[in-house]
Amino acid sequence: MSSRPPSRHWRSSLDGEAVCWLTLDKAESGANTLSAEVLDELALELEALRATPPRGLVLESGKRSGFILGADVNEFSQLRNATQAAEMAARGQAVLGRIATLGVPTVAAIDGFALGGGLELALACDYRVAASSYERTLGLPEVQLGIHPGFGGSVRTVDLLGPLAALDLMLTGRSLSPHEALKAGLVDAVVERDALRSKAKDFVIRRPPRHRAPWYLRALNRMPMRRVLASRVRAGVRKRANLKHYPAPYAIVDLWERFGARGEAAMHAEALSIGKLLVTPTCRNLVHVFKLRERLRNLAPKDSAIRRVHVVGAGTMGGDIAAWCALKGLDVTVQDRAQQFVEPALTRAAELFRKRLRAPGEAEAAAQRLRVDLTAAEVGSADLVLEAIVEKAEAKRALFAELEPRLPAGALIATNTSSIRLETLAGALREPGRFVGLHFFNPVASLPLVEVIRGEQTSERAVLAAASFVTRIGKLPLPCLSSPGFVVNRLLTPYMLEALHAHSDGHSLESIDAAAKDFGMPMGPVELADRVGLDVALHVAEILSDVLRSAPPEALRAKVAKGELGVKTRRGFYAYDARDKPIKDRSRSRFDADLPDRLLLPLLNEAVACLHEGVAADADLIDAGVIFGAGFAPFTGGPLRYARARGVDDVIARLTDFTRRFGTRFTPHEGWQKLRQSA
Repeated sequence: MSSRPPSRHWRSSLDGEAVCWLTLDKAESGANTLSAEVLDELALELEALRATPPRGLVLESGKRSGFILGADVNEFSQLRNATQAAEMAARGQAVLGRIATLGVPTVAAIDGFALGGGLELALACDYRVAASSYERTLGLPEVQLGIHPGFGGSVRTVDLLGPLAALDLMLTGRSLSPHEALKAGLVDAVVERDALRSKAKDFVIRRPPRHRAPWYLRALNRMPMRRVLASRVRAGVRKRANLKHYPAPYAIVDLWERFGARGEAAMHAEALSIGKLLVTPTCRNLVHVFKLRERLRNLAPKDSAIRRVHVVGAGTMGGDIAAWCALKGLDVTVQDRAQQFVEPALTRAAELFRKRLRAPGEAEAAAQRLRVDLTAAEVGSADLVLEAIVEKAEAKRALFAELEPRLPAGALIATNTSSIRLETLAGALREPGRFVGLHFFNPVASLPLVEVIRGEQTSERAVLAAASFVTRIGKLPLPCLSSPGFVVNRLLTPYMLEALHAHSDGHSLESIDAAAKDFGMPMGPVELADRVGLDVALHVAEILSDVLRSAPPEALRAKVAKGELGVKTRRGFYAYDARDKPIKDRSRSRFDADLPDRLLLPLLNEAVACLHEGVAADADLIDAGVIFGAGFAPFTGGPLRYARARGVDDVIARLTDFTRRFGTRFTPHEGWQKLRQSA
């Protein structure tokens, strides 16, 4: 009898044709990840199979949630240094190497997600069979955590797909659907779910030739072509990622250029490289951001009772919210003053459905779920009414007073206001307990955050139902109090306004935006204001003027008075071309050393104020809000995490200096003292 202890995570069985079925069902977990214990047990299972070889091996998942999500990111924080991290990667490579050299046909039967280390395990098999789906579930997203594949993926992917497709997959971190993966050569077959096991077994029995990239793609791995191609790829990376903030994509290109994804040297270099990346501040912070996302995803139950949504206002926000809800399977009616105001929203919705829904008939079904209801005839059957009309309190109150008597008991009433406190609007309602804020961000299809705003009279049931709805439509709920600007706009507004103050002091628009992007922001504050709409920016700035201790700059008022409102009028602080790209003078992009701090410290100061006032429950939620709602430099982990890492005393000293030089709007908030104690 074997003395090997029973596995906690793997089940092994041998069928009548001597095919071994090895099933991963990670104990005490809703999803499979490749923790150290899971890999150690896999090594023992493979050792036993090597001693008594079966006819073939099929690796599968015992979870309904998918195949394998990847490495266990919770173990990353236990890594003390690059050497230890490289050793961890090397151990993973060794285990997967046992699959690759087992000596019998090996097949990965993939049903659902196979990401990161999970896909790397599948790549170590001779064949990959996937259950049919149009969801994008297969990929190597490690770059989004500040690392790259570390279990041999940077080598095997190139061999399978060729360098061009493999580098694109690793550098973008994007995922493919099983059908896209089949076309790319990442999987060998796609079948219906009930045929997955039989197809996997068929590969074991038939043993067809293994797929490899065609010779002309493999030829790109040779020098000097490799050096030329690497130079071009690296130039593309520079346009998207700053080396000092995001070293991982550069490391991916360097590995391929040096080793051409060949042999043990490439594997060893991969382990050493990921070992260095795993202990960088960027990786630590991006893992923190990943955990923030998971926290928001799990704030509320996913089984929302909301099935029918009525959206009032078919402008950019309302129309796009309605389209997104229909995309996610809800029955949606949209109301506006006349059909002519709804037509642009329907056109945008059709384009969204075409791009996002790839299964046959899905786009048409989504379009059927989105209907026009100009008179609110169907509002009586709605589970949620969402208002997205003009940002005027009087108009919103009048709408609520008109619609509430026609709503069923228990239906939620929500506003998409970006800045008005709920208490200002709730007076028009008989049942203010069911009134919440659901503040989406533009563009709705791209930005994942929705602020779930609680007013003084909002019930706990309504907040939970609203957060559950947000989760149901694939967004991230951020619970916050009804306070001027809530979280995201309150933090972004001083960032944008200080840019205009700096411009008034003589800094060029281009230098201001360049300073912010050099820090790591996705967009400069001047261009951001133009894209938000200068009329909207002015309106929010006026609402927040008391909170921010600063009146809106005259330059902003002047632009709005002239009707130059930003991208939507083709002219704001910049002029915009036909593709909505700003026309900038790159020669004016140089900036002085103080400018990044001048722009970012007002945002940090307001983040501390929000924390001190309890607008969101804790620092992590505030960081999550501005990262997922506005793209705040993810490599920092968020403004408050950045402030702690930089040093609270240093931030206070800079704010004090700027207060002396530029005015009281930089006065350090009293909440810094509390943050210092918790740092």
